[in-house]
Amino acid sequence: MAAEKKMHLKNWPEAERPRERLLKHGADTLTDAQLLGIILRTGAGGKTAIDVGRELLDMFGGLAGIAGAGIAELRKVPGIGPAKAAEIKAAMELGRRHQRPTLAGASLCASQEVAEYFHPRLRDIKKEEFRCVLLDTKNRVIREETVSTGSLTASLVHPRETFKTAVRESAAAVIFVHNHPSGDTKPSQEDILLTRRLVQAGDLLGIKVLDHVIVGDGGHFSFRDSGLLARPA
Repeated sequence: MAAEKKMHLKNWPEAERPRERLLKHGADTLTDAQLLGIILRTGAGGKTAIDVGRELLDMFGGLAGIAGAGIAELRKVPGIGPAKAAEIKAAMELGRRHQRPTLAGASLCASQEVAEYFHPRLRDIKKEEFRCVLLDTKNRVIREETVSTGSLTASLVHPRETFKTAVRESAAAVIFVHNHPSGDTKPSQEDILLTRRLVQAGDLLGIKVLDHVIVGDGGHFSFRDSGLLARPA
């Protein structure tokens, strides 16, 4: 019974409770484990919520690893059931969304701007996601959409599906973006072949492909900057 009481943070001395410390001193004064403890609220097996938070951090190598973990992976940590796993994922997603700049109506010119926008959105995703940004005649963003999730192959990223929304929205140009979960931004042969195919399809439709940007671990690769979008003479 004593152990059961201890694992509830509300039974700690007030000065040691992470929630009270946050209210008094600010969230930035708490450790990652303490912040996770506030989300989890209770522990398990005689461990406090902060102890469980530390186990999460150790198992996944930090907050980035937790953000990229699936529900099933999180539930492997003792004390993490479906409800707590969902709460963790929700908190991580809110943090990720907070980092996203507003894109609609913005004018995209440089690959660095594209990378800065998409890096926080794609960095923790464990599968490749291929996205298309639709632009008007002044390179202002109309909208963006996810074309496919998974390894990039001709069957998953087909020109017909890729340009369907661009045609419907009367887009003048597009920028393609996808992530490499490995962190290495070097394009694969499949990436190169796919990009050539999409550029050719865009030329036939009258929709210019301005760039294809690969984002990875803190860096990016631009097909345009690297001269790989050049049309045959």
